[in-house]
Amino acid sequence: MKIAFFELELWEQAYFQERLKGHKLFFFNHELTDKDLGKIKGFDVIGCFIYSHLTADRINQLPKLRLIATMSTGFDHIDLEVCKQRKIIVCNVPSYGENTVAEHTFALILALSRKIVDSVGRTKQDDFSLHGLRGFDLKGKTIGIIGPGHIGQHVMRIARGFEMDCIAYSHHHDKKLAKLFQFKYVTLDFLLQNSDIITIHCPLTSETKHLLNIQNIKKIKKGAYLINTARGDIVETKALMYALEHKILAGAGIDVLEGESSLKEEKELLHKQFVEKRDLELVLENHALLREHNVIITPHNAFNSKEALMRILDVTIENIQGVIKKRIRNQVKTN
Repeated sequence: MKIAFFELELWEQAYFQERLKGHKLFFFNHELTDKDLGKIKGFDVIGCFIYSHLTADRINQLPKLRLIATMSTGFDHIDLEVCKQRKIIVCNVPSYGENTVAEHTFALILALSRKIVDSVGRTKQDDFSLHGLRGFDLKGKTIGIIGPGHIGQHVMRIARGFEMDCIAYSHHHDKKLAKLFQFKYVTLDFLLQNSDIITIHCPLTSETKHLLNIQNIKKIKKGAYLINTARGDIVETKALMYALEHKILAGAGIDVLEGESSLKEEKELLHKQFVEKRDLELVLENHALLREHNVIITPHNAFNSKEALMRILDVTIENIQGVIKKRIRNQVKTN
């Protein structure tokens, strides 16, 4: 097989070379351009990320193309209709950071519950006093999970290990799932009113934008903590500020900020093109939340583990080998 990979770093290239021996591999560290089409005209497979736009015109200039293996969850950079007409298989990476994001969620929870940031800052100044550093146990607390999907389920597993009680809000109720993880589906209002810790794991849609807003944030149980590792626009910033200033929330752990809505894939944050287009440091610096002593902000880093990034490469390899062995995996369905 002749395989052309685009948008890869050197370490990723070496990884593919080691695991796809016997195939003819070509690597490009930039996104696919019209100038590259002549170089890959006889290729069977293209591996790429979201900045390589596989339009109908480009695809039709690649007569031997059999597979597009996108190293992303999203696939709107690929013309699926022409792929269907040409019988070109399109495979993606449906998920790669489920446990990774869940673990970061609990890193934020523990940092807040045991005042880790304040404790470390104080000891670095040779101050070993305990005044103001008293935390709280997670055991026996209620964690409310907004969006009990794949990530939310990992959060439940971890919460059970801490002997926490779990409740969840979702439009779709799965009775088997609720029985398996021993949680209850509740309304959003009930979750806000009864959770000691609220954590968000739903996607950003027109329905979930500002799901937590200035109207319903006042319903949150006084003294609760809010964790958001999903998308910033799910929480209205002025509502979050209101809840902190009026001591409705005792604190918050945030990995995402409102205004990041242009981000589609977490791996974009590591891509040169995204960095050039958007200065996340400036977004953070301009945020009043940074000045809140009881707020911990991480720079959209929940996904960013070595294992999660390796899973993207491993699934891409599996997708390519699956087509070769006629056992197709993770195929994107076309209408």
